[in-house]
Amino acid sequence: MDIDSEAGHVASLIAPILKPLATGLEFFGVGVILVGVLIATVGYVRDVFSTEQREAYERYRANLGRGILLGLEILIGADIIATIIAPLTWESVGLLGLIVLIRTFLSFSLEAEIDGQWPWTKNSTPPAHSRSPSSSLPDAR
Repeated sequence: MDIDSEAGHVASLIAPILKPLATGLEFFGVGVILVGVLIATVGYVRDVFSTEQREAYERYRANLGRGILLGLEILIGADIIATIIAPLTWESVGLLGLIVLIRTFLSFSLEAEIDGQWPWTKNSTPPAHSRSPSSSLPDAR
């Protein structure tokens, strides 16, 4: 038995397990996004009456982004599982790769928007919106 036929045999054994798992993860990812939107909206309605509107809006955007980001990461996981069971044609691999690339770009952009800084600068400088005006001035000792 050659390697290709063994790989095809293994794929035919695990496909019935992985296909429902990938589909379940897709539904779960969409559910996480919907629950994130609901929780962020309820929090915004609560905050808009107890804090300044601009602060409530910024908190709403951050919470909304976190829910979307978590859902997108779950959807990327579902896409990765789907690549395992998909027939390996250039078209299917290219399409799934493009979907993962788009979702990864969206996740990256949302994370940068939420944190107010690029991910690779997280440990080096605080986000621009959290620095006080005097923190950017040199120390006058």
